[in-house]
Amino acid sequence: MTDTVTIPGYKAGTWVVDPTHSEVGFSVRHLMIAKVRGKFEKFEATFVTAENPLESTVTAKAEVASINTNEPNRDGHLRTGDFFEAEQFPYIEFVSTGVRVDGDDFKVDGDLTIKGTTKQVTFDFEFEGFQTDPWGNYKAGATATTKIKREEWGLTYNAALEGGGVLIGSEVTITIELEAALQA
Repeated sequence: MTDTVTIPGYKAGTWVVDPTHSEVGFSVRHLMIAKVRGKFEKFEATFVTAENPLESTVTAKAEVASINTNEPNRDGHLRTGDFFEAEQFPYIEFVSTGVRVDGDDFKVDGDLTIKGTTKQVTFDFEFEGFQTDPWGNYKAGATATTKIKREEWGLTYNAALEGGGVLIGSEVTITIELEAALQA
């Protein structure tokens, strides 16, 4: 394990995710033959980058009611007690507990809370780079991905299929494409 790392363009400070240039998405197997993709339209995240990147932190949350799979009936069902119980549990939240290097890759460990259940997950984190926009704002881009078993968070709804298998797969891939601005 490395005690410190160097990242070209990296600056310490507080960064806020720009939701108009970012996306919190997911995909899950459907009918055992395809994938359904969706996203949360409303979310926020703050990164506090330390002088040593491995001491940085992130907090994030997505509004459950903002789920969008491009199918309004399915989205409505996902907000009910069969899935997320959006009225009782309005947010999905992530709080980092550590940043580490694994070979050439960054890993962000943390606590993911869905439907009142908190479990540790690890996001694979890839810096896409840093850039100053035409208005003088310093921006960072990154992609974070993880896979979870939805049943571990109480998302157990399913239906058996006549031809074998189940309606909804167990494994959910979460992909976050983000652009964040360094705060002055």
